[in-house]
Amino acid sequence: MAYRLLADATMLLHAGFLVYLVVGGFLAWRWRRLIWPHVACAAYGLGIVVIGWDCPLTHVENWARERSGRETLPSSGFIDHYLTGVVYPAEHLLTAQLAVAACVLVSWAGVAVLWRRGRPAEAAPAR
Repeated sequence: MAYRLLADATMLLHAGFLVYLVVGGFLAWRWRRLIWPHVACAAYGLGIVVIGWDCPLTHVENWARERSGRETLPSSGFIDHYLTGVVYPAEHLLTAQLAVAACVLVSWAGVAVLWRRGRPAEAAPAR
């Protein structure tokens, strides 16, 4: 039971990482300090896609799945198991990757514009 919970928690953490990869730069429009973890997240995501780095979360999830008696993820990992063919058709993987890259670049462009305008850091919400 504990291994199954660990596998499920790792899957949720993995999903959270991917959500942050897509929207983290937009969050930095409001909270400037979030840009630096987002840069690291995006760089690691790029390394996984371009260089083929392994994802440690996939290893943890597979370790826990195996010990709980469940099948491990395919060698291609989390995205191919949970997203490709489920959220978007498999033949549109490149399109999905380019859409994520576009979100990251647009969000960073917005951060640059806001910083150039001299927007006060961590501005208080309007009342």
